[in-house]
Amino acid sequence: MERIYKPVVAAQGKVLQINRLWTDATVNANASQSGNKYIVNMYGGLARHETITMDGFALVLCHELGHHLGGAPKGGWASIEGQSDYYANLKCLRQVFADPATVTFTHKSESDEVAQKSCEKYFPAPEDRAICVRASMAGKSVSYLFQVLHNDTVAPSFATPDPKVVTAMFTSHPATQCRMDTYLAGSRCTQPVSAPLSNTNVAAGTCTRSAGFLSGFRPLCWYKPANPAELLPPAARSFGEDELLTPAFSALDGNIPWTGYSPAR
Repeated sequence: MERIYKPVVAAQGKVLQINRLWTDATVNANASQSGNKYIVNMYGGLARHETITMDGFALVLCHELGHHLGGAPKGGWASIEGQSDYYANLKCLRQVFADPATVTFTHKSESDEVAQKSCEKYFPAPEDRAICVRASMAGKSVSYLFQVLHNDTVAPSFATPDPKVVTAMFTSHPATQCRMDTYLAGSRCTQPVSAPLSNTNVAAGTCTRSAGFLSGFRPLCWYKPANPAELLPPAARSFGEDELLTPAFSALDGNIPWTGYSPAR
């Protein structure tokens, strides 16, 4: 992660500082800025939690980097929580998992039917499809962490997206299912990783309906688009008449120091 992102941060005239707090039992991570430093704290308690795979840990680090680099929508210096979740799978994990060195990461071998079929549909190239699935499964690991931390009685699932539609941008930590939806959305976006994000233009470098994308939109359970066109269904679909056209799957298409990755309890 440092090898990929230290030069990115340096190009902004800043220094990336990742603190490895292995002996700290805190099950969290957080980001802050001090002077010219972009700081990320990663805690041993998070790394050792039973729900977290190494890929899930990488996603959390990507989320914290997203506060620094994730672009609009922002709250002060930081990209808001939902955007940092989106950035993690939209940009960061794709770059990390494209690196051959990450093949040795431990990650769950079982797949998820919705994630698998979705990635197959949107990414014809095997290497891109594999990264999409792997990033989605990292999101599943982290979503299970939130289920435990929040004492959620219902397990999050890619097949049961959050139906909530916010009336204003939600800047705090979204609900567990909403965050899981965001991880899948970022993984499914076919916008090139190289497409830059913007600190002011929410559409830049992302997947939007108005730009003709068919998937990978920020979920409406936290995101309130300023452009009404983003609330309309895509003009065309590439699915055909297959099993992906289920209500749940279709809903996914419609869809200060930073305090940390998970809400303070």
